[in-house]
Amino acid sequence: MTRAEIHLDGVVFAYGRRRALAGASWSVGSGVAALLGPNGAGKTTLLKCIVGLLHPADGTVHIGSLSMTERATRRQAQRLVGYVPQRAQLPALSRVEDAIGYAAWLSGVTGGEFATRMSAVLEELELQDLRRRRVRTLSGGQRQRVALATGIVHDPHVLLLDEPTAGLDPGQRLKVRHTIQQIGSTRAVLMSTHMAEDVQYVADTVGVLVEGTIRYDGPLDGLVSGAHSSPRSPGPGSDFEKAYESLIASLGAVDD
Repeated sequence: MTRAEIHLDGVVFAYGRRRALAGASWSVGSGVAALLGPNGAGKTTLLKCIVGLLHPADGTVHIGSLSMTERATRRQAQRLVGYVPQRAQLPALSRVEDAIGYAAWLSGVTGGEFATRMSAVLEELELQDLRRRRVRTLSGGQRQRVALATGIVHDPHVLLLDEPTAGLDPGQRLKVRHTIQQIGSTRAVLMSTHMAEDVQYVADTVGVLVEGTIRYDGPLDGLVSGAHSSPRSPGPGSDFEKAYESLIASLGAVDD
């Protein structure tokens, strides 16, 4: 495995008496990793702990060698992370370049670096022709590419994506998947999703989160060839989808 860009060790988090994460441990290297799990498994909570928006009650989170769970190094670690939440809120009346520029400013990109990063991210995500367009005039796929741009404009080592293809039509999903693959060629990408086809076509590795813990961590074909994939679930679907459903069922979980 490549050097871990994200390392979780025994992460615990609760909302009141409801435990959302129950000792989650996982290491994620470069490329695209997918986080799969039933609704309510704790996927969004885990991403928020990684980016430092939530603070675990126990366990540690490291970005490279920097601790996200220690106050002394949290700000440094956060500079290495980009985060695009599900249905990211973009300023509808702003031009594309202004929305991305504002995200750059919030991330501390200033001076000569500002123009360099703006030019680089517009080119990387093929947004040059859209830079003067108002966000409200964009299609769903174009809007999501702008959201991705806001997550990498400060050139982070790690990009976290929460359900990046949710609400997109099939054509838009294809384009966003391609963009995520491109981003993953130069940095670590961790995306949560409930769509098995996104994982099949984009991810290099997968982690399955069930009841607050990582119950599978490895390559996609390992899940398919493992013991959890037999017996196969009935009905239409790919081998990966059936293997995932079989794993969830074997753990007594329900994926709505």
